[in-house]
Amino acid sequence: MKFRIWRGDIDGQNGRYETFEVDVQPGMSVLDALFDIRDKQDDSLAFRFSCRGAVCGSCAMMINREPRLACRTQLSTIGKSKGLGLRPFTPLEKPVEWDRGTEVLIEPLPNLPVLKDLAVDMSRFFEAYRKIKPWIDARVEQKAFSKIMPDEAQRIEQYTNCILCAACFGACPVCDSNPEYLGPAALSWELRFTDDVRCKDREERMKTASLAEAVPGCQFVYNCVKVCPKQVAPAKAIGKLKSYIS
Repeated sequence: MKFRIWRGDIDGQNGRYETFEVDVQPGMSVLDALFDIRDKQDDSLAFRFSCRGAVCGSCAMMINREPRLACRTQLSTIGKSKGLGLRPFTPLEKPVEWDRGTEVLIEPLPNLPVLKDLAVDMSRFFEAYRKIKPWIDARVEQKAFSKIMPDEAQRIEQYTNCILCAACFGACPVCDSNPEYLGPAALSWELRFTDDVRCKDREERMKTASLAEAVPGCQFVYNCVKVCPKQVAPAKAIGKLKSYIS
């Protein structure tokens, strides 16, 4: 199988596509193929990875023009997929010559600066995440900190599944056009803490959610819902936050 991979340095300057061939084995993922290329053909190929089990979120990248986890994307099914049906935005509109029938196109995640090849700088993503204060201050009411009923836990469970892979950030047209926008993942986490009964700073969180670069910035394109590998449905979380601040 052929792999057409974007290669380049900082900020994507002077980039180019290179083609590699891999002898695909049963059960092989896109990440396995990247390891094969790096180990046997070009050890300078840069990409992010860690757990290899769809838990850490490190290996999110563009695979056939869709943000996916490389470790979770099986090569045996990639050519048979109907696609996620994403609404187009600037990074996806750049024309690339590749044969969908015989090649796998791999590119860095959009909306984040490229460090090298497929590795992107996640600073902007995590700055947005930190802005919503993703923690509970146990000092506020320490005795009740660990107490939460099953129905209360179920209320926020979907949003705790986020693994911070930034696939939603890469697929979001608003993140593309507005560098100040916090993005779907950060706002999902905002709801996760807002709806947690142990959080006592709901009013402050609503102020953050009301900022122009937060909930009001969302255009509800729903690309974030389509690409999320953990079915977090960020747009649903943002819609719920919007109902709180309306």
